[in-house]
Amino acid sequence: MCRWFDSTCHHSKNFPVITTYRFKSVLLVDDNEIDNFINERIINTSGFAEEVIVKTTTDSAIDYLKSEQGQNPIPGIVFLDLNMPGKDGFQFLNEFETLPDKIREACKVIVLSSSISPDDINKASTNPHVLKYINKPLSEKYLEAIQV
Repeated sequence: MCRWFDSTCHHSKNFPVITTYRFKSVLLVDDNEIDNFINERIINTSGFAEEVIVKTTTDSAIDYLKSEQGQNPIPGIVFLDLNMPGKDGFQFLNEFETLPDKIREACKVIVLSSSISPDDINKASTNPHVLKYINKPLSEKYLEAIQV
């Protein structure tokens, strides 16, 4: 018996596809395409979110969040890498602070980073918009532990 029914599962021909997602959508902000592929796959296969929006720069992520006002549901979670070329995750958090209350209240930021620097961990963890700091790689266990 398969854990999740999907179009590739031979059991799905006999049963309707029913998946309950914890979030309608999440935003993944990371410049590393391989990490994005792996993280998106884990989020999808775990049933954590129905849709994963991937942005490879903090500017494109902020622009996306600004454009979401009234058009589509605001992502419930933003998975944010800290170390990126150009503007980093901390600069994203500074710009996130300037977004309308509606967006900031709906989005919970989870830092997903390979940084083991105590300074980075402390700075991110004490930011009022950061719900949690998770070390890469993302896993189903980490997703299950997220309480919003």
